[in-house]
Amino acid sequence: MVSCALRPDQSLSVTWNDGGTVRSATYHGDLGIADWWVYGPLADPFYQRWISACLASRTNWYGVSVMISLRSNQPFMSSGTTERDSYTVREGAFWGNLFSSTPYLRACYSPAGVPRARSLKRDCAAGHLNVDPGSGASTTQPCGPIAIAGSCDTLCNVVSNNGGFYSQCLDNPAISSTARTDQVVTSFLPP
Repeated sequence: MVSCALRPDQSLSVTWNDGGTVRSATYHGDLGIADWWVYGPLADPFYQRWISACLASRTNWYGVSVMISLRSNQPFMSSGTTERDSYTVREGAFWGNLFSSTPYLRACYSPAGVPRARSLKRDCAAGHLNVDPGSGASTTQPCGPIAIAGSCDTLCNVVSNNGGFYSQCLDNPAISSTARTDQVVTSFLPP
């Protein structure tokens, strides 16, 4: 959360008591989505949604580190030509609000990017593949609270010409086929 919210020159240090042992940790900022958060609560739903989408886009079922490019229509997730040339495989998109009274996260997958994502052990956009021990059938399981909404090709209607990210996706396709969100983070992988 800190790396999504704060700038690279900001950090958050915490100390706690772990059964009589005092422990401490420092978390460093990275993207700067809400760098002012160090001074007050994150109460604005606009920023809550961006932080939530950022967190979801960085989630990995396997817990392995995979370099990704995150892109959106906001300056804090812009990408230059070098980054776009290095990360050409669109994995999927993420959105939601973990801070709302009914927290939610959603993802969609870019069909062409699923094989590459799975080869890199990143499958939270498309869902984690499982095998049912009883039937032997393949099943798809969401990554924790991230609900897999389906293919981005059907859920997201605008792709940016400058970065290839999805600008809007259906906020909750199970309820409405018209209500969209533009607080969407699109993830890209190396080829």
